[in-house]
Amino acid sequence: MPADASARRRGWHAASPDVSARGCHIARSGLIIGIPGGIPAPGGLRHRLAPALQGCVSTMLILLDQDGVLADFEQAFIAAWRTRHPDITPVAYQDRKSFHILDDYPPELRARVEAIYTAPGFIRDLPPVPGAIEAAHELLRLGMDVRICSSPLRQYENNVAEKYQWVERHLGRAWTERIILTRDKTLVQGDILIDDRPHIEGAMRPRWRHIVYDAPYNQQAVDRPRLTWSNWRNVLGGELYRADN
Repeated sequence: MPADASARRRGWHAASPDVSARGCHIARSGLIIGIPGGIPAPGGLRHRLAPALQGCVSTMLILLDQDGVLADFEQAFIAAWRTRHPDITPVAYQDRKSFHILDDYPPELRARVEAIYTAPGFIRDLPPVPGAIEAAHELLRLGMDVRICSSPLRQYENNVAEKYQWVERHLGRAWTERIILTRDKTLVQGDILIDDRPHIEGAMRPRWRHIVYDAPYNQQAVDRPRLTWSNWRNVLGGELYRADN
């Protein structure tokens, strides 16, 4: 298939017919050389792809989970636990085994665990994960459509409003327009979902590719790429290039 026809079939378009589909795929992510904040294309393609990337116009939709990916739930929980229960040692972050924090505590302590993360102000006052705010802004500057896709707690009384308050505080008021709250993320369209939950299931077969935000409690997810905010450029660039071959 000619390169320009391939690009049109995939929903991308280029300024000239000699722009390759592979070049459009990497340009689509914004992870390219020749724009501010870009990174090298994997596999030494930096210079070979540069001419083809010029004029490639498209947008990738990236979904970012909030708690555990943007907002540091774990460290805030441990700090709150030590304040409330100084006589009981909390489960250390590196010893966490289950995505649901309740499951890492014995039954007799679970009411205390729940009381912390459902308390007024807990979600609103979470500190950012180091590097997360900078990465979110950079993804947007690179031309991607970035959305915050988060699942509110069933105890939603404080949780929903405080998720918005957290986003406004750390990313700005305009970012509140980018929030998607849902209990079923498979219903949300996107190209990539970055989420610390090891397995995501729902009513639909997801259209996004799940990249696991690395954490001790999701090590059982071995069949998907993993990412942190210290290596996100390499992971996204590598995944997009691999998908195009």
